Amino acid sequence: MSHSGRKMSLLQATMLVAGNMIGTGVFLLPVTLASVGSIAIFGWLVATAGAAALGLVFAKLGELDPQEGGPYAYARDFLGPYVGFQTNYVYWFGNWIGNIAIAIAAVGYLAEFFPAMQKPPESVFVTAAVIWILTFANILGPRVVGALETWTMSLALIPILGIALLGWFWFNPQIFHSAWNVSGGSNAHGISRAASMALWAYMGIESAAVSAGVIENPKRNIPRATLMGLGLAAVVYILSSTVIMGIIPNAELQRSHAPFAEAARLALGTTGMVIVAVCAILKSVGSLGGWMLLVGQSAKAAADDGMFPRVFARLNRNGVPGMGLIIVGVLMTIVLFATMSPTIAGQFSRIIDLAVILAVIPYIYASVAVVKVVFDHRLPSRTFQTYKWIAIVAVVYCLWTVVGGDPPTVVNAMVALLASVPLYPFFLRSMAAAAERKRTGGQAGGNTPADPDRLTRSPQLVET
Repeated sequence: MSHSGRKMSLLQATMLVAGNMIGTGVFLLPVTLASVGSIAIFGWLVATAGAAALGLVFAKLGELDPQEGGPYAYARDFLGPYVGFQTNYVYWFGNWIGNIAIAIAAVGYLAEFFPAMQKPPESVFVTAAVIWILTFANILGPRVVGALETWTMSLALIPILGIALLGWFWFNPQIFHSAWNVSGGSNAHGISRAASMALWAYMGIESAAVSAGVIENPKRNIPRATLMGLGLAAVVYILSSTVIMGIIPNAELQRSHAPFAEAARLALGTTGMVIVAVCAILKSVGSLGGWMLLVGQSAKAAADDGMFPRVFARLNRNGVPGMGLIIVGVLMTIVLFATMSPTIAGQFSRIIDLAVILAVIPYIYASVAVVKVVFDHRLPSRTFQTYKWIAIVAVVYCLWTVVGGDPPTVVNAMVALLASVPLYPFFLRSMAAAAERKRTGGQAGGNTPADPDRLTRSPQLVET
């Protein structure tokens, strides 16, 4: 892997986690949640409890057994090679599909300055340009992305926290209550739907665990970065989305393509709108950079084990899988044009529904894996019982998000999941060859971490 000088510090890793979450959800999510109503505040509380359980799962996995590839690596080691293959397949698909939504959010705010970008084809071409700029930033290496994350995260928190804290001066309880439940279903249905949408906001909780290979002192820093990043994101989310629902009337909010900028315009006029829109654009760009890093790292870890085409494991001189990133850029561009919708918010909503359902599968496998890891490390019985219940909470929340999902999207996601079954046999030979290379101490393609028998061993503490 790249030498220590190019790895991320604890601060950068924390900002990677918080930045991946805050960037993916905060800027367009109030529009999606407006279809449920202000009862979504209870959905946030459920989602935060579920995300905290997932955060504890990934923090413990990162502490006891830091691995490149995160959810994929844990599924492979504790549930077998097929589950590892399937996890990587859906995690990789879910992540790069979700990345398109982040780029769409950036363009939604850019459209505040250039109204022509509000509708296709202009919006789609500009989104494609954003995707390619960030692909090339990633090819320059993890330090570039880490610096971009840290800088844009700090910048973005100013307007987001501004609205979350100061927006209450313009909060109108009547506007908030008049749209309590507009979902057309029961309160329980509304909360379930909101909790499902809100998982999108917390996707990225595993960021530090996935990027173990590019973080300094991963055993110490991964758990800290995960929990600190989650705490920061949760406070920002719940305050900001609640206050926006009391500033912008529901019907208007459902049609918005830049809700934070609209709220700032109503509160502070054009100057407020400009500041918020500029920061939202920069934050989305920084977040997209971080997510692309994760997609590259998880695909590289799987390719090293023969579960993915070899091209994804080839590193460039900056220590990153450059060719794999370019392939992902091409796929994102194709799906971007295929999901073209009449509005930016419509396209965003369609993409996040699919990304959330696909992300649930790896989260469930990782939650089961943590119980096995704690057991194998012979930790005290009390610790084992604690993590067993944390895993149950995490799994229940993940299943709840599937129940609350958009039915046609759930069907499509299940079809995508089952499609991994006939693909598996095509990788059996390369998986066996990769396992053999590790047994004999060889390094796949010259870039696999020297950790022999990783496919077959019982998990041990990895010394870094």
